[in-house]
Amino acid sequence: MRLLVVEDEKEIAQRIESACVAEGLNCHKAETGVEALEMAQLYDYAAIILDILLPDICGFDIISRLRAINNTTPILILSGLASTEDKVKSLTIGADDYITKPFSKSELLARIYAIIRRSSGHASSEIKIGPMTVNVKQRKVYIYDTELTLTNKEYAILELLAMKRGSVLAKEIFLNHIYGGMDEPELKIIDVFICKLRKKIADLTGGLNLIETVWGRGYIIRDNEEQIAKVQSINDLHGTHKTHEEQVSKVG
Repeated sequence: MRLLVVEDEKEIAQRIESACVAEGLNCHKAETGVEALEMAQLYDYAAIILDILLPDICGFDIISRLRAINNTTPILILSGLASTEDKVKSLTIGADDYITKPFSKSELLARIYAIIRRSSGHASSEIKIGPMTVNVKQRKVYIYDTELTLTNKEYAILELLAMKRGSVLAKEIFLNHIYGGMDEPELKIIDVFICKLRKKIADLTGGLNLIETVWGRGYIIRDNEEQIAKVQSINDLHGTHKTHEEQVSKVG
C-alpha cells in the first residue's frame, strides 16, 4: 500500500516514513499543502497522513478541498495541536482519525491500518474469502490454517484484491500500487504475478481459482460460494485437505 505523508518538519517526516517502510508500506512525501493537493489528485493513496500546521495551506483547508472534489482517501491527522476543538473540527470536515505529537510508532501504524480497513468496509484486520484469510496487520495470508508463502509483491497484489473484494481492478492499478509510479515494468508483469498467485492458492485448495479475469478490464476476487463449496466438497470426499499440523506430521 502507498501512503502520502504531508509534513514540513523533515525529521518527523523521516520518522513516519521509516516506520511505514519497515512495515512494507510505500511513502510519498509532501512538505507543503500545494504539493499535497497535487499529489492526492495525481496518485491513488491508501491513506494520507496530514499535519495541520503547514507553511502555505492549513491542513483543515486541505481536508475540505479534497472532500469537496469527492476525494475519499482516508485522512489521518498527525498534529501538535491537542485541543478538543481542533480534533472535533478535523473529524467534522472529513478527517478519519487524529493523533497528537509526539506519537508512538505502534499507535501510528495501528491507526493507519484501522482507517484503511474501515474505508474498505472491513472492521477486522482479517479479511476472509472462502478458505483464504488475509491478515493485513501481520501481512500474511492463510489457506485454511496453512500460511501461503508469498513475495512482497505477490502479497501486495493479493491484499489489494482482498481489500477491494468485489471490484474489478485494472492492471495499471496494481502497477501503481506495488511500484508507486517509479521504474514501473510493462503491464504484462501483473499477469505473471496473478498466474503465480493462482497456482499457489490452487495447490493448497485442490484447484480453487479465487482470482477471476474480467477480460479487457482486469482482475477481481469475490466470494464465489458455489465454486468454493464444490472444491471443498471434493476435498472432503478425497481427504485432500489436511490441517497444517497433519501436513507437518506426514512430512516428518
